[in-house]
Amino acid sequence: MQTIFVLIKTELGRAYEVADQAVETDRISEVYSVSGQYDLLFKCYLEDGSDIGHFVTDTIQRLPGVKDTFTVIAFKAFS
Repeated sequence: MQTIFVLIKTELGRAYEVADQAVETDRISEVYSVSGQYDLLFKCYLEDGSDIGHFVTDTIQRLPGVKDTFTVIAFKAFS
């Protein structure tokens, strides 16, 4: 499994609507509201070898209300 984090900027007033849609989407495991330049943070798990770009553009960026995204690829989790 590959883990990515995607920061989401939504259209004004639509953060909760986008979050509600995201939690119902396969491969998006956690959704957080955040402060700063972005409104939401998605934690996503993709199968090894999955095309991250297609996942982000075809799944996340097509959610109604999503205005902009910033993707971070995680290499290792420390505990």
